[in-house]
Amino acid sequence: MEVGGLPAELWQLILSYLRLPDLGRCSSVCRTWYELVLSLDKTRWRQLCLGCLEHRHPNWPNQPGVEPRSWREAFKQHYLSSKTWTKNTQDPESSNCLSLFRRRKGRRRLCVGAGGEFSSLRAALAAASPYDRLVLLPGVHEEQSEVLLKVPVEVVGQGKLGDVALLVSIDQHCPTARLCNVVFMPARFTSVVYKTTSGYVQFDNCNFESGQLQIHAPGTCQVKFCTFSQSSIYLRSVALCILENCEFTGSENASVTVEGCPSSDRNWACKHLAALAKSCAASVREPDPADCPMATLDGSGELLLGPVRTCEIVVGEERSSLLSAAGAQDLLGSAQEDSEFGENLQAAEEEYPVLDSDSSDSDLRSDDEEDAQAMYKLPCQGHSLSHTLADIMDSRLQSNRLHALQKDLKLKSLQQELQQDKEAQSLANSLQGCIIRQCLFRDGKGGIFIYSRGQAKLEESIFRDLTYAVRCIQNSKVIMLRNDIHHCKASGIFLRLSAGGLIADNNIHSNSEAGVDIRKGANPLVLCNKIHSGLRSGIVVVGNGKGIIRSNQIYGNKEAGIYILYNGNPAVSGNHIFQGLAAGIAVNENGRGQITGNVICENQWGGADIRHGGDPILRNNLISCGYSDGVVVGERGKGLIEGNAIYGNKGCGVWMTSSSLPHLINNQISHNSIYGVAVFCHKDDAGDYPHGQGGSENFQEEREGAGGENDPNREEEHPAARHPISVALVELNSINHNGAAGLHVKSSEALNVIANVIHANRDGGVAVLQSSQLTRVANNSISCNSRGGVLVEAECRVELRGNGIYENSSHGIVSKGEGIIMENDIIGNHRCGLQLLQAADMKVTKNRIQSFQDYGIALFDEAKGLVQENLIFQGRSKKSILRPVSNAEDCVIQNNMLLTFKKRFDMECMLINPPARPHIEGGALGSCAAAGGQRVSSITTRVDGGCHNHGSIFCTVL
Repeated sequence: MEVGGLPAELWQLILSYLRLPDLGRCSSVCRTWYELVLSLDKTRWRQLCLGCLEHRHPNWPNQPGVEPRSWREAFKQHYLSSKTWTKNTQDPESSNCLSLFRRRKGRRRLCVGAGGEFSSLRAALAAASPYDRLVLLPGVHEEQSEVLLKVPVEVVGQGKLGDVALLVSIDQHCPTARLCNVVFMPARFTSVVYKTTSGYVQFDNCNFESGQLQIHAPGTCQVKFCTFSQSSIYLRSVALCILENCEFTGSENASVTVEGCPSSDRNWACKHLAALAKSCAASVREPDPADCPMATLDGSGELLLGPVRTCEIVVGEERSSLLSAAGAQDLLGSAQEDSEFGENLQAAEEEYPVLDSDSSDSDLRSDDEEDAQAMYKLPCQGHSLSHTLADIMDSRLQSNRLHALQKDLKLKSLQQELQQDKEAQSLANSLQGCIIRQCLFRDGKGGIFIYSRGQAKLEESIFRDLTYAVRCIQNSKVIMLRNDIHHCKASGIFLRLSAGGLIADNNIHSNSEAGVDIRKGANPLVLCNKIHSGLRSGIVVVGNGKGIIRSNQIYGNKEAGIYILYNGNPAVSGNHIFQGLAAGIAVNENGRGQITGNVICENQWGGADIRHGGDPILRNNLISCGYSDGVVVGERGKGLIEGNAIYGNKGCGVWMTSSSLPHLINNQISHNSIYGVAVFCHKDDAGDYPHGQGGSENFQEEREGAGGENDPNREEEHPAARHPISVALVELNSINHNGAAGLHVKSSEALNVIANVIHANRDGGVAVLQSSQLTRVANNSISCNSRGGVLVEAECRVELRGNGIYENSSHGIVSKGEGIIMENDIIGNHRCGLQLLQAADMKVTKNRIQSFQDYGIALFDEAKGLVQENLIFQGRSKKSILRPVSNAEDCVIQNNMLLTFKKRFDMECMLINPPARPHIEGGALGSCAAAGGQRVSSITTRVDGGCHNHGSIFCTVL
């Protein structure tokens, strides 16, 4: 038949009145008619799909307002699901088609109920033949004792769902059965409404009221478009079962319980279910560019995450955005442009003004002064750290490096992770145990409980307003892909007792406790999730918990984005942790972990907070734009802090207490608003919890069992613990362009400061204000700072050896304390090279000293000590040593040498033998980390008043 005589729209109208069999016949006429039939997707196919009483909307219960991709395909799946239950492969393979044909022709329709052939279901089953259809007429059908299902039949309720109620307990002993359009209620004598231990059962469009469905291996099941109200499913050692498009509400315990390892004893339906699961598997979706954590009100009126704030950092004359418009999109996985974006950039520019490389040495001088200084200037660029200093002074190079770091730390998609991680790929593709897809769990105690080596796979489901969403324990395994978990009263996902699996691409938010809680040897893969807006931490790893935490977006949580304690030891890498209301990452109470390659920014407290025996490896992270300090190492904190870029924070770059023992090596610490590195004597108040904090999360079991001495795996898992350092070590860092002193020390313990570049900070280079134990400052380059190079206050003990102290805007060294100043180059500073004041008692030997316009060495007040064998270069002022008269006996000055300039570039007045300091032989010193610690508690509220009396805005862990 030709269709050219009528418009296609008219043919579509005519075909839209046909029944299903007629549509099938028309589609077989020719290609044109086939395409016409396909074009009826949003009309006739939609009517057929929604008009079937045995089925619900294809996207029920989670998205009933969203149309499927194809109504015809959805109707096809509905139709086939009502037929596949008869595919019992106990029949010979060659006779499958004949067997199905025989069943279709030989099936009887038996009516049960008032006006039907049978008055009860039991009577109908006694008379039924295999594959008969039992139709329950509207009404309530009740059985007084357990019903045995011995022949494969189909039980269907007539009318709308709810017209037929069945109070029964059925025990299936046949290979297969199907039940549809029925409301199940438990009989008076048991809560189990249906049970099978060997066969396959299929439930379509049923309601379960206050009952339980039990499936024991080798039995299997498929449950689709069913509602479980105060009901549950119990699966024991089931090899494979599928729950799709179901709703679970009001459960008093877990809605679905999975116990036992998937059985190797499989019935006939497992092959069919595996094929069905593969055909329905959704492809891994890429992050949606439209998704963005913007300020919105949820249904309950709670304020969710506010607008994304970006931070503009300025280096030299170049402005390089750490989180520019494109960078913010990469960081958040998706960022929309909004009206506040430009205002945020402008505000950030005001907060972080231009810091030119030589800003501290930018005093206005006349041309004559500059010429004179050039004449008396000693070349000092050839020291061991000159290459690092050159990098700092090149603002364009700094900018390029920051951009390269941002690019390297770009968030990976799940597809990229699965391509690189074969273990994760294997888990994502596994089909074992219980498969749950597109289900809704709400308003009950628990969602899924998996234990005793059970296995479950959860995809595209919603868990909300539960006590917990998923609890996985005792060597069990859970695979969670693209689920939405929110507003749980405890943790969203809870893993313990060596549980594992894959938690990937989920949206986990607004939970009362942690989004993901990993304890007691649990070791999951946590990849590419959004974990945000929690009332406590995003992820908690405690009690020897492990896990790989990678490529997640963790933001807007009220406590730490990731909280590690009680020997928790995860691998945390490639995450973006931002806009938290507390620390980005907190490591506490002997917590460990390898924290590498993360972007940690815009958090209210420290980017990383380490306290009470916390001993992590913090390496190659970008810690920037925080509202407090970059890294906090509190009371008894330890760890290796290496290779991080700590940049643009409103507090200090690194804040540490004197009782801590960190190894701070090879970090870039710059453009922070207060000190670059600050060491204080502050003691944590380890007793009280502020109101509403610290008490609700139960770590008692972990507290009792987390002693390092009792953990046999402790030393093997953390080799650095075998060689603990005994003195805090600040080594090979670049500390530059910070808003106050580069290094600020107010400590009661010993400290080693070795081979750092401390340059162009807005206060002094090194300030030692309190140091009852020895502070050793050796082989550092301290240059171009806005005040002096080194300040040592009274009653402080220091050793200054092998440093190059160049071109600072005030004195090179000012000391009121005691100790040794030996073999330093103190050159080109704008005031005195070395000044000893008050009761200073220093041994000053073998230094090379030059001041452009003041004394090389000046002694005032009651200063005493030994000043000998120093080489003093003449400056413009022709001043060498200012010696007091009052304390001639206590201050010995002898064997010092004065060199005067005869002409420019006089070789005698060059820093040649030895060359300019510092000298570092053998490259970087070996690194080591520490272990151990005592007690802990919880991260709590921020210090009132914002700025602590030490000058640091830091987070308090009680």
